[in-house]
Amino acid sequence: MKVYIEPIGKLINEFSKLPGVGAKTAQRFAYKIINMTDSEAKDFADAIVNVKSKVKYCSICGNYAEEDVCDVCKSRSSDTICVVKEPKDVIAIEKLNEYNGVYHVLHGTISPLDGIGPNDINIKGLLKRISESDVKEVIMATNPDVEGEATAMYITGLIKPLGVKVSRLAHGIPVGTDLEYADEVSLARAFVDRKIL
Repeated sequence: MKVYIEPIGKLINEFSKLPGVGAKTAQRFAYKIINMTDSEAKDFADAIVNVKSKVKYCSICGNYAEEDVCDVCKSRSSDTICVVKEPKDVIAIEKLNEYNGVYHVLHGTISPLDGIGPNDINIKGLLKRISESDVKEVIMATNPDVEGEATAMYITGLIKPLGVKVSRLAHGIPVGTDLEYADEVSLARAFVDRKIL
């Protein structure tokens, strides 16, 4: 005997394909959709269709955009480029309201174990941007994990000979953390990145 009728089972299956969505959450999402008004369900479906048809990658930086060039690339000076792994990292940095340069999205990091090498991510686009404009600084803002560090070091090695300043976001112990609970990698990085007071 089938647990769900076919339309509900299919909807649950589709929701369960989303990252972080298990069987129970997918089931709750499906029931929520069933209980929506026709208008609410149509708006939800239209939002999915619209995001797939209207969102593309900026031809300059690789961030999400509705047009060929994103709003950040159109409106800001390109003398500082912040390099990130993926578009959601741009959003995280933009929420801070502290950075007013442009971005470069790699769409991944170097990971030999996963078969991802330098040619599989958007490094060539970054080097092209640097060679074609007056870039003064590149900020490496990849994640502080093995792949992010390896990618940052690899790109730094390519950029430094070009005479462009390369910096890395500071890493270490999060504010509010007791030293005894900090992991060894974060604590070690905090010592390496310590600042003079």
